[in-house]
Amino acid sequence: MTRLLPVNLAMALRVKVAAIALLGGLLLSGEACAWGDMGHKIICELASRLVTQQTHTKIEQMIRADGEFSSFSEACTWADQPRKRAGEHFLNLPRNSMGLSAENCDGASECVVTAIDKDFAALAAKTTDAQSRVTSLKFLGHWVGDVHQPLHVSFADDRGGNEIKTTGECGPNLHAIWDTCLVDRAVGADVDAAASKLLSEVTPQQRRQWAGGTAKDWANEAFAIARRQETQYCEQQGDSFCVRRAASVTIDSAYVAVNSSVVREQLLKAAVRLARLLDRALSP
Repeated sequence: MTRLLPVNLAMALRVKVAAIALLGGLLLSGEACAWGDMGHKIICELASRLVTQQTHTKIEQMIRADGEFSSFSEACTWADQPRKRAGEHFLNLPRNSMGLSAENCDGASECVVTAIDKDFAALAAKTTDAQSRVTSLKFLGHWVGDVHQPLHVSFADDRGGNEIKTTGECGPNLHAIWDTCLVDRAVGADVDAAASKLLSEVTPQQRRQWAGGTAKDWANEAFAIARRQETQYCEQQGDSFCVRRAASVTIDSAYVAVNSSVVREQLLKAAVRLARLLDRALSP
């Protein structure tokens, strides 16, 4: 026989469950997932089109053998589902920093810069077992996306813009604006169509120019974007110190317009650089 709870107890339990669910949703919404799934998929779809045919075939074989995802572009979201190696998705720098001067994490033991180097080395090593290579492939695709999201190379005290509220066209915070809203406004919500459009915009000269550099260089590029006046992430004081914004940021059509081109270029740069790493790591 089923025992019924007293009405007041049942109501209290329902309230408690709802409160826990609401808190969980708030915590999840505050987490930083660079570019969101859409941005990561676009970067990896572009990279899969830019690699050599030999590399493309190897990537498809590895993803098919892994069995969890149907494509490399889908697999590049794996590191966020759920969040894996949480401390390696970003790089925190001091407020007076002008960027990294070495291939390290500026005081932290691990970050997105060292993560890229670590998983590239594991993917490239012929002694790495097959499953570990697939894991490093999925991580590497994700990390290269992360380091090109400007607010993933930023400051710890505002959690990369997660604590900077926004008003206007998108929300609820500045980090989320760059994760999802600007990507959607810049390239739309169809991965294949977005990749095709972006690929038609990039020139051979740009591909050659962007293909160089290291994870440190890419992080410094992203950091420079984060500190730009147009990003409205921090307010410059003097030559180097960038203070936390005191007010919320208004996301209007002008903000979207000026930053959409930045988003498109960062997605393309990430794809070109990821393709170069994949060609190097998976060469015979």
